[in-house]
Amino acid sequence: MFFESKNYHWERIDENLERALVGYDSSLMLTVVKFKKGGIGYLHKHIHSQAAFIASGKFEVQIDGEKRILSGGDSFFIPTELLHAVVCLEEGMLVESFSPMREDFIK
Repeated sequence: MFFESKNYHWERIDENLERALVGYDSSLMLTVVKFKKGGIGYLHKHIHSQAAFIASGKFEVQIDGEKRILSGGDSFFIPTELLHAVVCLEEGMLVESFSPMREDFIK
């Protein structure tokens, strides 16, 4: 029930992204994603509701065709089945929650 960042297990997604699963059960999942500048969360959609907090950095966030530039301290919410993407403009980190949990993230 307690997760210290020094003990996170980081999964390399690609050369610009790493993800750690912080905690989850069947109804909720919390992740932390590190982005290098230029890292992309490609346009996609899923059945999960998603909320994200930008812990650091600067990102171009696209949700349902609308784009915004968001920085550390900002957040965004993605209802189920809406197309969305992010591009990292300045190295940073997102804290993301999903409901229900992302079974595809569990290996």
